[in-house]
Amino acid sequence: MQARAAADLKARVTDGLVEAGLTYAHAAAFATPRRLTLALEGLTGESPTLREERRGPRTNAPDKAVEGFLRGAGVAREDLIERDEKKGRFFFAVVETTGRPADAIVAEVLERVVRTFPWPKSMRWGDGTLRWVRPLHRILCVLTDEAEHRVVPLEIDGIAAGDVTEGHRFMAPKPISVSGFDDYVAKLKRAHVILDPAERAEIIRNDAANLAFASGMEMVEDEGLLAEVAGLVEWPVVLMGEIGSDFMDLPPEVLMTSMKEHQKFFSVRNPKTGRIERFVTVANRETADDGATILAGNGKVLTARLSDAKFFWENDLRVAVDAKMQPWIESLSQVTFHNKLGSQAARIDRIAALARELAPRVGADADLSEQAARTAKADLSSEMVYEFPELQGLMGRYYSEAAGLPTEVAAACEEHYQPLGPSDAVPTAPVSVAVALADKIDTLTGFWAIDEKPTGSKDPFALRRAALGVIRLLLINDLRLQLMENDGPFSVGFAQQVDPEGSFEKAVADISSNEASPAWAASRHLLDFFHDRLKVHLQGEGVRHDVIDACLAMPGADDLTLLVKRARALQGVRETEDGENLIQGFKRANNILTQAEENDGVEYSFGADRKFAEAPEETALFDALDAAEKRILPAMEAEDFAEAMAAMAAMRPAVDAFFEAVQVNAENPILRRNRLNLISRIRQVCLQVADLTRLEG
Repeated sequence: MQARAAADLKARVTDGLVEAGLTYAHAAAFATPRRLTLALEGLTGESPTLREERRGPRTNAPDKAVEGFLRGAGVAREDLIERDEKKGRFFFAVVETTGRPADAIVAEVLERVVRTFPWPKSMRWGDGTLRWVRPLHRILCVLTDEAEHRVVPLEIDGIAAGDVTEGHRFMAPKPISVSGFDDYVAKLKRAHVILDPAERAEIIRNDAANLAFASGMEMVEDEGLLAEVAGLVEWPVVLMGEIGSDFMDLPPEVLMTSMKEHQKFFSVRNPKTGRIERFVTVANRETADDGATILAGNGKVLTARLSDAKFFWENDLRVAVDAKMQPWIESLSQVTFHNKLGSQAARIDRIAALARELAPRVGADADLSEQAARTAKADLSSEMVYEFPELQGLMGRYYSEAAGLPTEVAAACEEHYQPLGPSDAVPTAPVSVAVALADKIDTLTGFWAIDEKPTGSKDPFALRRAALGVIRLLLINDLRLQLMENDGPFSVGFAQQVDPEGSFEKAVADISSNEASPAWAASRHLLDFFHDRLKVHLQGEGVRHDVIDACLAMPGADDLTLLVKRARALQGVRETEDGENLIQGFKRANNILTQAEENDGVEYSFGADRKFAEAPEETALFDALDAAEKRILPAMEAEDFAEAMAAMAAMRPAVDAFFEAVQVNAENPILRRNRLNLISRIRQVCLQVADLTRLEG
């Protein structure tokens, strides 16, 4: 809320000032738990006087229309000017807006911003009408120039603006008078308040790292927690304490999560053992005992919290070891995944079947993949995950290991959720990949089947993230998977959604062969959605959108790995001089052919003969096309797109020379037809590689 409030204050005030005619050189906003500050540099002293000419009604308009124009413009009738325009004679008024001093404008804008501030949560207090995030105590509003500083005349809900603030609530609570922003920052620091949250965060980072290093430990980096803690204090004082030995057997992630969520503590790791043995807390004040009392109190609360975590861990281990997690798995039949998609247990059945289908295609063992899919969600019913949902998957790995399940199954429990974002790690173990793909494809086919697709910026079920996860799993593991083939993932996924109790093989066959079925249409729409996500992903790599379109138009576009290899190769060719010039030559050939075929009513696609070649450039083009085809055909069969496109680009000199020296539309009809058939070979050869007609430029 602090960062957003600082940004809102800056945007709303500066926008209001600019709209009122003031300009400024620089603006910066800051926040602490007790204050919100905006500093402007180079603010003009007053708004300019403006003269505006407004056109009114016709001179023969009714009196009421003229009177309304006079009221709106704020002028008298005798001040109107008459002027002939193309559509008749009209009244005009010159409206002059006198400039105003900055003090008045700032007061007006600031009051409006404060009264309409977009806090996500706000409150009223006392008898006032103002709503604010917490009771507002002071408004400091000062304009400073070289000669003096002055308080802006402003009062909001009985609180008059002044040049007074207060320091730290406990360490320096007395009022402080300031004359400008630099004075404000300096006096606050002397009063134990650091205004800039970035500066507070850096102090916490450095002091914590130094304390850990001095003890032979290392801080566990957590930028989100650092930003949060920096927003909780005005004068950060970093303290380090020890975690009780009773809790050393807890998984380190449990310790870190419990301390972070409940106490806002940073974790400190022993690099020799890898265990979390200490914690760092940040106090908001210095004390006479150097924080000993604060640490003692925090230690008591931490012991209580970790005792709860230990209790959950021990209870869960008994279920994992003694019952092999079966009570958790059975209980998932009572947990709804989505009211239209059934329970978590039904979803697990679908994922297990799909994982088994995918296993041989990703190099995984089918039995292990199904076992992993049936185990992967078990920890959702555990006490630890109920308390800390962010540990789902990770706890599944710990519990699977404790239950003695195969290593591949335990790893898949944690890894099947990955990747969670564009920079998250991607699983590479075959069983984990099979379950991760099955999990995400089931989610996507399920929500597509019930027509719950992302719209605009809304994506409540994270379907864009799931599609990107599938894309990254396929690309990073170099997996060849035709999503739309008869027994492909989409057909299998939709078959389970459409008829989970019926014949699985029959449902797959029906969806794959019946293009009129809603499930087939949904599969097609889902593939389009994947292509859109793939475009975004590739554009992040620098691949142009028209290059992707040129490759999407080729057969096999549901094989995303093949599609990406083709797109990257075409992008590489496009970035070379030969490649770009050949594309222009292709477009020229295509334009000539298209026009000739439209005019002649025939297709020029075969029959070019060397014996009709008159110019050496014609013969050279025959040779270049023959050489390119000899390279391109085997390269395409081997899916070596780089070689195929390099062979295509190698035709560039011959194509350029042909168009420079040879007149295609010759007067001799035999020569003309032969040359049109010859350049149709340029089109045919190039279109084997990608649909170059879709390239721009």
